[in-house]
Amino acid sequence: MFKKLNYSAVLATVILASCGGGAKESKLTGTIAIDGSSTVFPISEAMAEEFRAVQPGVDVTVGESGTGGGFKKFTRSEIDICDASRPIKDSEMKDAAANNVNYLELEIAYDGLAVVVNPQNTWVDKLTVSELKMIWEPAAQNTIKMWNQIRPEWPAEEIHLYGAGTASGTYDYFTEEICGEKGASRGDYTASENDNQLVTGVAGDKGGLGYFGMAYYENNKDKLKIVPIDNGSGNAVIPTNETVLNKSYSPLSRPLYIYINLNALSKPEVKAFIDFYLEQAATLSKEVGYVPCEQQIYDAQKQKLQESAASLPTEKK
Repeated sequence: MFKKLNYSAVLATVILASCGGGAKESKLTGTIAIDGSSTVFPISEAMAEEFRAVQPGVDVTVGESGTGGGFKKFTRSEIDICDASRPIKDSEMKDAAANNVNYLELEIAYDGLAVVVNPQNTWVDKLTVSELKMIWEPAAQNTIKMWNQIRPEWPAEEIHLYGAGTASGTYDYFTEEICGEKGASRGDYTASENDNQLVTGVAGDKGGLGYFGMAYYENNKDKLKIVPIDNGSGNAVIPTNETVLNKSYSPLSRPLYIYINLNALSKPEVKAFIDFYLEQAATLSKEVGYVPCEQQIYDAQKQKLQESAASLPTEKK
């Protein structure tokens, strides 16, 4: 679904640098376990694929159980890296502390949540934030069922909703920004932590309306119709690199993160992987459909990584 990229030469250079420059030292072994956000998944999976190609001795696995599901595993030390489409919650911080899990948060890209309908939908040209709230708020359950309830000129046809599951960071973000409270959503919709399933649902349903990370729209433009969103300014905007960076696509723009277990970071293979991740985050996030951070953000993340790594004992291979 996402483009196959080739950063092997760059990756080899980064690994050599992180391991002291020796060819023998650059041959790493071990395992790296990643899980969490389906939104961040395309970036981490592409990174992992290139890393595995150059370092076959390192087994990198990437899951997508949702941000909440990933943090459950992460705070129990079951994975090394958690992909996250929202910051860690206070309750998750407490779980990490209880299990002696120390971690590093790194910002790796921006996302604009795409609101989409089926291409056969000829009537929706835009939606306002207040209309989105009317559709998705808890009070809409078993009440708002037809398109003409949103606007009387729209047809008396059923709306079929597709959205993030409750373990998803996208669910937390969307409900807070659109419905005014994190977790405040109607429950009578097709929910999934797997954005590909949501794409398939809307693409096969004339009455479908859904939301998910913009990369999943960018890679399925032939199957979906994006809906411009008016936040009350009178201008309907779609998520693009420019509108996400200049914050005109509001309120559905957000940063994306990875969290690294500091015990795992002491392993050379994990450190090399994160070095490469930050080195290529700008290029790779754009390639898979997201928005790169500003260079100063990446520079700050690299500094955080180096400071954290310098304070840790290094596991010898």
